[in-house]
Amino acid sequence: MGELASQKHVRFILSKAKEKDSYESVLMEHIRMNGAYWGLTTLDLLGRLDTVDVNEVVSEVLQCQHESGGFGGNVGHDPHIHYTLSAVQILALFDKVDVLDVEKVADYVAGLQNEDGSFSGDMWGEVDTRFSYIAICCLALLHLLDKINVEKAVDYILSCKNHDGGFGCTPGGESHAGQIFCCVGALAITGSLHRIDKDLLGWWLCERQVKSGGLNGRPEKLPDVCYSWWVLSSLIMIDRVHWINKEKLAKFILDCQDIENGGISDRPDDACDAYHTYFGVAGLSLLEYPGVKAIDPAYALPVDVVNRIILGIKG
Repeated sequence: MGELASQKHVRFILSKAKEKDSYESVLMEHIRMNGAYWGLTTLDLLGRLDTVDVNEVVSEVLQCQHESGGFGGNVGHDPHIHYTLSAVQILALFDKVDVLDVEKVADYVAGLQNEDGSFSGDMWGEVDTRFSYIAICCLALLHLLDKINVEKAVDYILSCKNHDGGFGCTPGGESHAGQIFCCVGALAITGSLHRIDKDLLGWWLCERQVKSGGLNGRPEKLPDVCYSWWVLSSLIMIDRVHWINKEKLAKFILDCQDIENGGISDRPDDACDAYHTYFGVAGLSLLEYPGVKAIDPAYALPVDVVNRIILGIKG
């Protein structure tokens, strides 16, 4: 098994942060807030968050906030619940959540809850269990979960559970590993994991491991490094992670590295990007790989950050 090229991945992430006019950067302009979360969390997991200017990051994040309290994916872009969570997570990394009017942010998120307990992503009304997780995670980080009807939110998530144990984006939607993470994460944060069949769900999740050791998101799909997070974190939260071969998964992630230029791709020899680099490193963190900080499987933030924010434990 190869080794994690940590320093090269750090340089890769830092180089991506400086790219403003590249083709890739232009294509990703609308989700720059998410990209910042992926990159900065990667740096923190690798112990190199000190390589960025805190004040510059905080300033850029705040420039994306709207009068509604929500955040856009970039300056001048419309607010959305997803970018709002990424903004809160970024500020949490630097212990700068106090720069926010948290009541205003929480009111924006709470205002997106629908009568049936579900959440819309923004003013246009798309409903998805991703947004349920995002709302619950965001409000928990702000200590304002009481802004929403948690019971209804949990009931809606459970209504999206399928006969195979998995969860879809809406009731009756196909089970998918990404949606499962969102639903399981939300249930974990709200203390509701006892309401799912852990063995049935664990079976579906462990079946996502293919011969290469990698994990896919649905049956008959190719493995992808990002599912090293979506599947593995869910298995950890339901205490079924011992049902997969962790050593083979670690090897798959390491085989997806660009050991010359840094970065991690979806599969070996493909192009690297910040998204897969983050989820690859996060997956190795869940596997307790040496030299990588521990990450919380529900909040998708380093454990020391979650301990500080949620439990008030200073590192």
